[in-house]
Amino acid sequence: MKTFLAKKETLPQPKWYLIDAEGAVLGRLAVKAANIIRGRNKPTYTPHVDTGDYVIIINAEKVAVTGKKEDVNEYMSFSGFVGGEKRRSLKLMRERHPEFIIEHAVKGMLPKNILARKMLTKLRVFKGAAHTHEAQNPIKISV
Repeated sequence: MKTFLAKKETLPQPKWYLIDAEGAVLGRLAVKAANIIRGRNKPTYTPHVDTGDYVIIINAEKVAVTGKKEDVNEYMSFSGFVGGEKRRSLKLMRERHPEFIIEHAVKGMLPKNILARKMLTKLRVFKGAAHTHEAQNPIKISV
C-alpha cells in the first residue's frame, strides 16, 4: 500500500466553515480553526500542501478566556526604534480589536513557515454576528 500525497492540481474545491465564538474558550476555538485551515480534519491531509478550508469566525468580542488571563495576558509590539515597545492587555485588545485576539491565537498554532502564512489568509474573523461571506454558504460547526 502506498502513502497518499496530495498535489495542488488534484485538490477539491475548498469548503467554508462558520464558527460562532460566543462563549467558546479561546484556545479550543483556535485549535479547531487551525486544524480546519491546515486540513488536518481531512483524510487527504499532506503537511507540505495546503489542503485546508476557509474558516469564518463571528462574535470575536464574546470569546471566553479562563482564569486571570483577561488581566495577565499581554500582546507586545515593537516599532524597531529605541523605546518603541508597546504592551497591551487582553482586556484592552478585546475593546479595541477583538479580531486580533483570535487571529493571534490561530497564527500561533500554525507552523512557522511560508505555507502557514498563506494558510492564514483563509481565516476571516468578524466582530459581531454579521459577516460578508453569505454567498459562500458556510457550514456552521460548533466548538
